Amino acid sequence: MTARDKNATLSDGVVDWLINGTRDERFIDKIFAEMCIRLQQAGIPLARSTVHVLIQHPQWLGARFMWADGMREAEIARVDYDVRERSEYIGSPANEMFDGATEVRENLEQDPALGRKHALYREMRAQGLTDYVAWPLYHTLGKRHLVTFATDRPDGFDDAHVAALKNILPVLALVSEIRIKNRLARTLLETYVGSHAGELILAGATRRGTGTTVRAAIMICDLREFTKISDNWPRDDVIDLLNDYFDAMSEPIARHGGEILKFIGDGLLAIFPLSEPEAGANLLHAVTEARQAMIALNARNDGTGRAPLNYGIGVHVGDVMYGNIGSSTRLDFTVIGPAVNMASRLEALTKQLGKTVLLSRDFADLVGGQFDLERVGEHGVRGFSEPIELFAYQG
Repeated sequence: MTARDKNATLSDGVVDWLINGTRDERFIDKIFAEMCIRLQQAGIPLARSTVHVLIQHPQWLGARFMWADGMREAEIARVDYDVRERSEYIGSPANEMFDGATEVRENLEQDPALGRKHALYREMRAQGLTDYVAWPLYHTLGKRHLVTFATDRPDGFDDAHVAALKNILPVLALVSEIRIKNRLARTLLETYVGSHAGELILAGATRRGTGTTVRAAIMICDLREFTKISDNWPRDDVIDLLNDYFDAMSEPIARHGGEILKFIGDGLLAIFPLSEPEAGANLLHAVTEARQAMIALNARNDGTGRAPLNYGIGVHVGDVMYGNIGSSTRLDFTVIGPAVNMASRLEALTKQLGKTVLLSRDFADLVGGQFDLERVGEHGVRGFSEPIELFAYQG
């Protein structure tokens, strides 16, 4: 008998598949579900399995993938940042693992009074599960995640089953880390530069000076009297205010197909590419919903004694250069061009003309008669030689 034969386990075929058969699969949840099915087929009486991963996301601490007998796909649940203060986490296997445990094993057939006390164990007993084991999933640079396995076999997992499950851990760690880091890179790019720009960057659009010409509706929004607010309010209140304001503005923009390219202090720059036939209408629908969200935000702030927030929006349409601009070591993926400058000037004019939203004649022509626009006459715009015909939109 060779050394390889001595160390053979029921999961050797699954390990080989993880190494050689998953190269073309992008998503770890799909690999995980297929792995569980293959473990069953290899003779391991697996009835339930989960993977818990910590992620870097502005809204979520982590994610849980859960597979159970009979499922073809894993269920995905996001985990809030405050989960560690809740009973579902305190005393759980995840709590033990992230506190440094290297294994959590629970005999679910024994008297519950003799075992660990947590709702998870009660739930598993109610589902007829008999044995449960959890191990850390080690990624590079000290990152620890968690994988769990449970069975409904009488007397639980035997030694051969446990050895086979342990056998897959190093390879599962490598395979999962690659997918999680790919997803993390995508998430971070979407968070900081937007989904469309993020896709272009991942596809290789990273060379300085490269870009494309895009025809788009451009929207620039700015908060009124922000300098006064930031000088007189506590720092944390200012940050909360900006986050609430940007939520009110940003969510409708994303919902209607716009892309926010930049937050500049208390302002934002967004585009609606005209490759979408209804881009102009979508922009104004987003403005309408943002106005409603700001009314609701001001109503909430009024209850805390805060003054209402006012803002101005400038909208224009035209060709912009969309691409990489910056120094040799620090790039920004953004848009530039006269059309962007015009939108910025119109936003500045909103305060002077007493209008919340100002649209250029070119943009008004784009949306035609679909919306009730108020003509406010021709006005000089800084940096442009000819007066521009402007329209206001109430939303």
